[in-house]
Amino acid sequence: MNKKLDIYLAGPRGFCAGVERAILMVQEAIKKYGAPVYVRHEIVHNKYVVDNLKSEGAIFVEELSEIDQVDRPVIFSAHGVPKSVPKEAEKLNLLYYDATCPLVSKIHREVENFEKRNLPVILIGHRNHPEVIGTMGQSSKDIYLVENKEDVNKLPIPKDQQIAYVTQTTLSVDDTKEIIDEIKLLYSNYLEPKKKDICYATTNRQEAVKSIAKNCDYFFVLGSKNSSNSLRLVEVAKNYGSKHSILVDDIENLDLSIIDNNSKIGITASASSPEILVKKILKKIEENFELNIIESKYEQEDTHFKIPQKLKEAV
Repeated sequence: MNKKLDIYLAGPRGFCAGVERAILMVQEAIKKYGAPVYVRHEIVHNKYVVDNLKSEGAIFVEELSEIDQVDRPVIFSAHGVPKSVPKEAEKLNLLYYDATCPLVSKIHREVENFEKRNLPVILIGHRNHPEVIGTMGQSSKDIYLVENKEDVNKLPIPKDQQIAYVTQTTLSVDDTKEIIDEIKLLYSNYLEPKKKDICYATTNRQEAVKSIAKNCDYFFVLGSKNSSNSLRLVEVAKNYGSKHSILVDDIENLDLSIIDNNSKIGITASASSPEILVKKILKKIEENFELNIIESKYEQEDTHFKIPQKLKEAV
């Protein structure tokens, strides 16, 4: 006889508007130009998505110099790129489309505006993350990257100087608030973004996990190891009461022997993970347990971003 198991599904979960737009841009480019279509860096940080796009005709490269067929289009990933990348594409005479998430592009414009005002810019983010590399590449002047409060205290900027700060879009809301508070404590003369830089989807998914984590013995976060927003969800689940918080990048090899009939399970999918992965993990758990699914809904989302009109037009 199957055992009954409580499953808490976090909502919202899965694809955000920027991820949906970026994936659709690759698919529309393949429809319009045929395969192959090159993509600079993983379009989004999710193995399932990348593998599917490869099967449809996408070729992923880390640098434009790796492109063998220069008559084929190339798409820049949702994370954004330094200004040097479009310039390089033009120099190589490549047809390119920029799938940078509009919310990341907003931060790029903020950096440009702060640079025009000759302000030192502090960027809160994770070193070597593609989004951070792209944002730092928007300015010809130094941008000061900080990853924690300790980094803020080491900044070589005089405390009486006016500064500005921006943040990566996929950070922990709680950790970022601590860093911003430290910046404001040390620099009383500061400019901040008109709207919060951490995107709506990152915030909503973290808040949804917070609302149910305390109910869960195990919390499965569907996402990839190189996905910042996935890793933050793992941290949030642990910090807000789940006994065990686990990143699931490979459902097929997930060991479910840790679960018993008294376990309570939380599940979410990162902003770069499709809903089909939620269905797959539920199917796998259902092989051994009868499921009692409890849907939570922190926030209703209705944000959509359009793809470039040029991609919709016939060749």
